[in-house]
Amino acid sequence: MRWPNARQEENARAYRKDFFAKISLQPYADRMNQNPPPDPPERNDIITVRDIASLKAVAHPLRVRLLGALRINGPATASQLAREFGESSGSTSYHLRQLARYGFIEEDPEQPNARERRWRARHRYTSWRDSDFIEDPEGREAAKFMRERQRELAAATARRFEAAAEAGAWSREWIDAAGMNDFVVRLTPADLTTLIDRIKELVEEYAARSADAPDAEQVYLFLSAHPFQGHPE
Repeated sequence: MRWPNARQEENARAYRKDFFAKISLQPYADRMNQNPPPDPPERNDIITVRDIASLKAVAHPLRVRLLGALRINGPATASQLAREFGESSGSTSYHLRQLARYGFIEEDPEQPNARERRWRARHRYTSWRDSDFIEDPEGREAAKFMRERQRELAAATARRFEAAAEAGAWSREWIDAAGMNDFVVRLTPADLTTLIDRIKELVEEYAARSADAPDAEQVYLFLSAHPFQGHPE
């Protein structure tokens, strides 16, 4: 992959180990009160969204892109992100503060100067359980937006890679390694959950193995699993 600018390239190298990023669907246990925003959790791998307010906070066209950029490219200021996404710095600054309010990002402890705050992601993954929001119209819409965003990102990533490969930007090794597979198998809900958990473990294992390899690139892995009811007409 070719990074769009020098800042992204530098940050990607520095944060490759810590920010192997995608928005991930994972199960969690209890729910929280739906009214006030939750206290920001401690910095760790996963933020588990337990209330509608938090899910709505991240289910926004610009915010989800800002969060993804901070996870993949490393810390950035509102002005840097505004230039990257063609937005005003006032707009990115407002939406960054909203992400911080709900615990998705935080101020970078290593600030470059006193003029503008630099932000960083607090977690590598966002997790929630669709069934906990199924009875609330706003919760359903927020979860639907996040799922559709995942699908759009997966499709766009594949198209960009294919266009770049046709233009000769990727080696034969990468062209053969990249791509998509699909399987139709009989599984119970419990076995499907276990299978996804094991795949996640393998992803982390191989990401750690490749972290310092000179020929490693950021790779977008998209896992989708649904009961199959025949090919659509």
